[in-house]
Amino acid sequence: MASSPVSNSHASSAYIHVPFCIHRCGYCDFTVVANRDDLIGAYLEALSKELEQLKTQRKLKTLFLGGGTPTYFEEKDLERLMELLGEWFSFEDDYEWSVEANPAGLSSEKVRILSDAGVNRVSLGVQSFDKQVLKFLERDHRRTEIDEAIHNVKKLIDNLSIDLIFAVPGQSTELWKETLQQAVSLGLQHVSTYGLTIEKGTGFWSRFQKKEFLQADEDTQYDMYRLSMEILSQAGLSQYELSNFARPGFRCLHNEVYWHGEEFFGFGPGAASFLAGKRRTNHRSVTAWIKKNLSGESAVQEVDELNEEDRARERLIIGLRLCEGVDEQKFQEQTGFKLEELSGKTITRFCDMNLLEREAGMLRLTDKGRFLADSIFVDLL
Repeated sequence: MASSPVSNSHASSAYIHVPFCIHRCGYCDFTVVANRDDLIGAYLEALSKELEQLKTQRKLKTLFLGGGTPTYFEEKDLERLMELLGEWFSFEDDYEWSVEANPAGLSSEKVRILSDAGVNRVSLGVQSFDKQVLKFLERDHRRTEIDEAIHNVKKLIDNLSIDLIFAVPGQSTELWKETLQQAVSLGLQHVSTYGLTIEKGTGFWSRFQKKEFLQADEDTQYDMYRLSMEILSQAGLSQYELSNFARPGFRCLHNEVYWHGEEFFGFGPGAASFLAGKRRTNHRSVTAWIKKNLSGESAVQEVDELNEEDRARERLIIGLRLCEGVDEQKFQEQTGFKLEELSGKTITRFCDMNLLEREAGMLRLTDKGRFLADSIFVDLL
């Protein structure tokens, strides 16, 4: 294996990308392969090679398996993946090990394998409870499978999160309200809500360009996001980030590593790491990533090293995603920049517009500002 900064890092968080899925959904722009079970064995071997960069077992506070669908694997392959990660990682006392899963095929046996390995959090890609919305999103599950998957998880793992998508063509505000109410009724610890975005290069992008469907208008998106904040918060799921709501003690610790600008390892095709001030991104091609690792080469495709000012601006943007906002004193200590030096006039303008607010040394988005976060972030950069 080529020389790597991985062995020199003391990062205590890691992300593992598992690219396999039964189907690539039209809105998905992640590194995913469908109907390529023939690559699973080579993937596991290549992941083993890539993990050798660590040189020695690492103790983590968070580990996150994303995809793709990590639980797409058959039981024997899922067990091998868990064993492989157990060889390279141990955990601190209050650790979080999250695994993304889809409702379809999440059997009680697969949940047992996860639980036995030490997984203590599952993020379930529900997206909707409505069959028409699920059909539009090209999801392969129905409500009965959602209920069965949740039942299987809750028997062994008590930290369960679900993802939901709003602003889907044909989805009314009333239907989204019902979706949120159904989510609340499940007694979940965490809910993530995302507005549907049409990314270039996806199947939905092609359909959208052909005018096969229209995106939800801004007023509808605004109303749906407002409902998310109201209904989930009233149910005890407090909003702590633009898209995330949690009961006390159940925030996603791994995502907070990203939002606080901490270092993390990244393994797998398309995975990114942040080590020693540099962001390294692996080849998105699964076959290229496999070939590189099995031949002893580095699978890193891009290295991005921001200068100090750009890194500080990025830290500001990421920090403002959190509802608590950015601690101005800590920000200066960590980056060497005062907020006034970076974006003083812009911050003042947005405060005057009631999109940002300052209180007790914290800079945060207002409720109104959360609806316009993307535009605000562009101006702050």
